[in-house]
Order: sequence, then structure tokens, then C-alpha cells
Amino acid sequence: MFSVSRRDFFKSGAGMAAVLGVQGTALAQETSTGAAADLAVINARVYTVDEAVPRAEAFAVKNGRFIAVGSTADIRNIITSETQVIDAEGMTVTPGFIDAHCHASGVRELLGVDLDVRTIAEIKQKLAAKGVDTKPDYWVSGFKYDDTKVVDEATGRYRRLNRWDLDEAVPDRPVRVTHRGGHLSWYNSRALEMAGLTKDTPDPFGGRYEKDVKGELTGLVEENHGAFSGIGKYSEETRTDRQAGIKHISEKMTSSGLTSVHHAGGGPDMLTALQDAYAAGEMRYRMYFFPRGQRIFNALKTAGIYTGFGDEWLRIGPVKYGCDGSCSGRTMAMSTPYEGRPDDYGILTMTQEQVHEAVEEAHRHNFQVGIHANGDVAIDMVLNAYERVQKNWPRPDPRHRIEHCTYVNPDILQRIKTLGVIPAPFWTYAHYHGNKWDAYGQEKLKWFFAHRSFLDYGIPVAGASDYVPGPYEPLMAIQSMVTRKDFMGRVWGANQRVSVDEALKIGTINGAHASFEENIKGSITTGKLADFAILEKDPHDVEPETIKEIKIVRTVVGGKTMHEG
Repeated sequence: MFSVSRRDFFKSGAGMAAVLGVQGTALAQETSTGAAADLAVINARVYTVDEAVPRAEAFAVKNGRFIAVGSTADIRNIITSETQVIDAEGMTVTPGFIDAHCHASGVRELLGVDLDVRTIAEIKQKLAAKGVDTKPDYWVSGFKYDDTKVVDEATGRYRRLNRWDLDEAVPDRPVRVTHRGGHLSWYNSRALEMAGLTKDTPDPFGGRYEKDVKGELTGLVEENHGAFSGIGKYSEETRTDRQAGIKHISEKMTSSGLTSVHHAGGGPDMLTALQDAYAAGEMRYRMYFFPRGQRIFNALKTAGIYTGFGDEWLRIGPVKYGCDGSCSGRTMAMSTPYEGRPDDYGILTMTQEQVHEAVEEAHRHNFQVGIHANGDVAIDMVLNAYERVQKNWPRPDPRHRIEHCTYVNPDILQRIKTLGVIPAPFWTYAHYHGNKWDAYGQEKLKWFFAHRSFLDYGIPVAGASDYVPGPYEPLMAIQSMVTRKDFMGRVWGANQRVSVDEALKIGTINGAHASFEENIKGSITTGKLADFAILEKDPHDVEPETIKEIKIVRTVVGGKTMHEG
């Protein structure tokens, strides 16, 4: 199992802790002028995602960068006895995949209660077992619960959890079960009592307390969970735990072919965890970090640090905000109602004025901005703010982003194109979350995750999983974008299908463009960082419905093997 040495770490550029003490950008990784290769891949099907040389058989790497791309015969000329040679034996090689929006802390996977199970009985069992080991008044927290994939064994039917289920599992400690989408949580009666919530409590701004037909709280809280702030106690999550989380999740993600990820929203503790894992040689992927929260934003502003600061392994990205609800949670803000819910248009979590203020502050301090906006109403609000700042305080190529950008229309597409805004829609959702799309209907799905439309408008759409909400595996993403079929074989928005080559572009060079890094990564091109994945089979050749089953044989970041399967 490979880990980056401290020597290699410091060669690649100053660590984040060191560079935070000075202004400017960390030094770029040194590139060799010598001809002999450190690493060579030969006899491969190489999809370079470089329009100048789209296909090749082989390439060579030195000091972490591609130094030659061409035929096997050509590359053999710069192979020496010191060169590590990988004979791909006809396997497929792509640039390393880039997940342009995910939540890659990894600590919940190590410390939390993973509720990615398929029955309510299993959920109760797992929570009850955790409750036994939890002190009084401490939270029992579960995550990855997916309401459309869980059945009640007593009836054999799908149904959502409620507080009475949670009371049976853990009656005497507060319980929170978070939906896989991250915006909904279910609480037991003890938690509701500690928060002072009753059936007479009004809904907060940007949130909703669900009630049953009798007017009783069901335990479901949508979007605004502020009532539970400061309630109960939490088991200690140490700095060591957070570092271990980065190590764990980076191992998992690189095993899927990912070489770069954009972590969409974190505070000082997350940045410290990244720095700790990086310095210890335990962070296997490259990280574009989105600061979220006034504490870290103010600290960066005070230090004169803004988007782009860092090096090729760890770099500051856009400031993160959230404007509306969840696509998978069925709370995003739309101009037309949900199917079967004629009075429900979703939830806005910011006002237009709040969006304007947030965007102006970040834009005028030279930050890229990334705002979560799923529904067309929220997207319109974000575009209003981006148009305003570019009119009043123009900046060349700010590449402000719309995270998720789920439900679009021709007017939205044209505005995005005109502004140069980067959309990062879900790329595994059409496949993985199929049971949720009945809440929207087939007509809306023609404009959901609109990869085809973005490309047709000449918009460099980036690929994003939003993990934990969506699976992070890029080959599932390619399958999802190419087929638009869910796990039951139903097609959602066939008009938004893209080709395998287009999907590869979305998942590589477009992701690099979203972080201003298209000149250093995202394609197998001489001079760029040597990030690539070796696939056992060619996704062009297999049945499209089986692309996600292709094995990742090797993942390489900066010329170093981070996963070998």
C-alpha cells in the first residue's frame, strides 16, 4: 500500500500550514528537463481527452508529470533500466477522474452509524446497539438512510421512518437519523422534547416540521435544524480521528479511479485534517477545498488568502453557500409544484438579498463562489447575484459556480453561458436515486442533470457526486449519464444522454476547468500532472448498463500508484 513520503510531500510545494504564514501561491511541482522516464505505460488504449491527440498507445512520466505521449515504440526510446514499466496489455487508460462536488471528510464512515441498509428493522437494530454504548443525553447519530430504498418488513412496503420507530430503538437518548441527501433528518421523541418542539411549534424560515394526519410531529425535520443547535452532547471527535477520516476516504475514492476531489464546504477543523493527512503522506487525492462558514471565511480574508491559494495537492476553492433544499430529499425550490403536492414548491434557505450580500462579499474579496441551488427558482436567484457583481465589480473569468444546478431551462442555460458560470450537476443521480423521480415526473426530468443541454450550449459542465448523497464511483456516473437508466431499468430524461467520450470529458478536463486547473491536469498531455486510471475494460465496448462494473486496475496520482486492484 503506497503512501507519499514526507520528502515527496515537501518537494511538491509548501504544505498548507506553512503557506498560510505567507502571501502568494505555493511553488509548482518541479518538472524534469531530462529525457529518461521514471514511469512508462505501454500497449494501452489511451483516451487522452486532449483534442490535439485524442488517442495514444503509451506515455511516459518523470517527476510526476507526463513527458511524452504517443506510440509504444516511441515511448520505448525513453525507457531505461530505472524506469518502472507498466504493460497495460490492451487495457484502457483515462485521465484521473475529478469529482467536482463531494463531502469527503471520511470521519462519519469511521465513527458514525452507517444506515445504508434496506429494512427498518435493521435500522432499529443498529441504532439500538449504538445506544447501549452511548452515555445519557449524548446523541445517537445515524447517516446514509435512504427512504426510497428501505422497506417495513411487517408489510413488505417502502415507508419512511418516524419518531416512534426511533423511540423503540433508543427511547432514552436523543437520536438523529440523517437522510443520505443530507437535508432531512428524523428525530426521536427525546430529541424533540430536548429541543422544545411540539405540534404547535411553527415552521422556521427555510425549514419544515412534518406532521401526520392527526397533527402530531412525525420526527421529520426538513432543511432548518437550528432548533437542535446546542442540544445534547456529542462523543468527542479528535484531530486524530479527522485525519484518519481523510486517509480512509481518500483510499476509498482513489480505488474508484478518482484522483482529484472538490470538498464542498468545510471549516477550520476540516482544513487542519487535510493538512495533517497531507503532511503524513496519507492524502491520496488532490483536494480543492471549499471554505464554508463565517469563521473560516473571515480568517482567510484577514490573511489575504483567496481562491487559488495552495499547491497542486491542496488548494483553496470557492466560498460555499446554500440557497435551497435537496433534490433527493424532494425539498428543492421550483416554480412549479411537486407531483401530487399542489401546494408544495420546495424550500428556499436564503432570501434574494442574502444571496446578493454573500456573493458581493466573496466576489469583492477575489473568491470564486459556489452556491448550492437545485431548483429553477434558486438558480435564478443565484444568477441574479452573479450578474449583479459582474456588472458593478467586473472581474475577468471569475468562474462562479452553481452547485447541483439540477432543474434548468433555456433561459437559465443562456444566462449561464453568457456569464461563464460553472454548473456542477449530480452525475450518479439518474441511476442511483431513480425511486425519487416520481416526485417530479417525466417532464421535469427532461431538464434535470442536463449534461446534454450544457454541452450543446458550449458550457463546460463538471461532474459531481455530492457524496454522501450520491455514490462517488465515476464509472457509475458515466453509466448514468450515458443511459439515464435507474437501477430498475427505468429511463429518466433520455434527451439528456451523452456519449461515453463526452462523459469522460465531463469527468476529467471539465472538472479541472471548474477549479482553474485545466492547464495542469484533466488530460493526458505532455507537461501536465501524471494523474490517470487504468480500467480493465473499455467503457466504449461493454454494454452501457454494465459500465459501472468495470474494474479499476490502477489509480496513479502524480506518477505514484495510489490504488492497485
